[in-house]
Parts: sequence; C-alpha cells; structure tokens
Amino acid sequence: MEFGIVIFPTEYTIPPSVLAKEAESRGFESLFFPEHTHIPASRLSPYPSGGDLPTEYSHTLDPFVALSAAQAVTTTLKIATGVALVIERDPIILAKEVASLDHLSEGRFLFGIGGGWNREEMANHGVDPRTRMALLEDRVAAMKAIWRNDEASYAGSFTSFEKVWSWPKPVQKPHPPILLGGNSEQALARAARIADEWMPIPARQQGTVKEIVSRFKIACEKQDREMLPISFYGAERNLRYLAEMEAAGVHRAIFWIASEDTSKTLATLDQLRDLVEQLS
Repeated sequence: MEFGIVIFPTEYTIPPSVLAKEAESRGFESLFFPEHTHIPASRLSPYPSGGDLPTEYSHTLDPFVALSAAQAVTTTLKIATGVALVIERDPIILAKEVASLDHLSEGRFLFGIGGGWNREEMANHGVDPRTRMALLEDRVAAMKAIWRNDEASYAGSFTSFEKVWSWPKPVQKPHPPILLGGNSEQALARAARIADEWMPIPARQQGTVKEIVSRFKIACEKQDREMLPISFYGAERNLRYLAEMEAAGVHRAIFWIASEDTSKTLATLDQLRDLVEQLS
C-alpha cells in the first residue's frame, strides 16, 4: 500500500516546494493539493464535515501552480490534484495544464477530480449544480480526446470543438491516471465507468473497509472492467485501520494534514512516517 499526504497549501502554510521535498525525503509516495477557486461569502452551502468552514478553504493556492513548484524540487514524489474541480475549468485549458504538468514532472502527475459541493461557487462559474456531474463526464471525455489524438475534435452535450492541435501530450499514456472523488453510490459507479481509480472519503462511507472495497469491485464488474485501485482520501491514523486497508487491497492511504506553518507540519510528517514504519 502506498502512502500520500493531502493539505490545503496557503500563503501562511509550509511552502509547497518545502513540503514536497520533506515528504519525499520521508518516503511518502504522493502529495495532493485540493482546489477551490474562491468561497462565496454568502455561505449558503453547508460544509460537508459540519461546523464552520475552515479558513484555508478561501486561502488555498491554485493547485496546478503549487504542484508545479512541488515537482520542480522532487524526483520520485507523485504530485496530484485532490480534487481538481473540472466543472469550474475550461476543458481545453485544463487539458493543457494536465499535460504540461505531467510533462514537467516526467510522468509523475495524478489527476484527482470531483464535482464539488459548494453550489454558490459553481454558480459563479455558470454551472448548474443539478447537471454538474453530467458536465464533469462531458469535459473528461473532451480532455481524453485532446490527450489521445494529434488532431482532436469533440461533440458532447456541454462541450464541442472542431479539429484542434494541442501539445504537449501527457507522458503517461493514454493520459495520467484519473482518480475520481465521491462518496455516493452514483460516484462509485461513475468511477468504475470513466476513471482509473476511485478516491472516497472513508469517514463518509458505510461498512467495513472490506465491504467498501467489495462494493467497488461489483461496480467495476458491472462496467466489464477489472477491479480498479482505490485511494482512501483522509485515511485514519491508526495501525489497525491501516492494516485492514492493506489486507483489503486498498492501493493508497492519503493522510489529511492541517494547514500549518513549516515547523508544525514537519513534526506531523515525522509522526506519520513513524506510523507507516510501524505498519511495515
């Protein structure tokens, strides 16, 4: 099982380049940065975890810019969006950003995506929350066409363009792995249909680790696909739970860490490294 880190990078937290170097030196496999382009001040959409929305949500750096800094100072660490809000980005530009980052990192990019939960944020981008998942699937299909074809065209329900040229193409073929976030049964089925990996939040899943994995295996079979990998986004920090994940065949445990300064973050990384070593 691989181990990754996820954090909201902000102007007051450990710099992305420093975090990336320190995570790599401690043996972590991957580093994930989430995305919110902004947070509407109305705050009508409730925070999914309950309570007040943490400050870092409205302070987070652009993930592609931050990941570019992270890849420049590392050689083995996989860099990842976790998650990029595809519905809030132009698919032609996003396809270019993904391919560029995969090129610069020499094939170390993981494309974590999701539909988001903040309805006011989506609306500010002209997105109807009721059709956001159909929009996500449409834009993913459009990007796949650009990545795979030297001369790409696409006609979908929300996106269409005539023949276009767009380089670089991703180093990873046919494209970087797509990790689809989401916790509903519909998200599970969607991941089995269009993604390369499912990335649920285990705290929002029902049942044991083994049962969660089994549900996804069935979803993959319904799509005539072999079992796809699963990354647990926000894995619990205890040996018993991690051992259950490993035994069930979970591919990656991603530890959520607080948006803090350099000294506090490095102490957290040390604690997590020690936890992983105990599991080994």
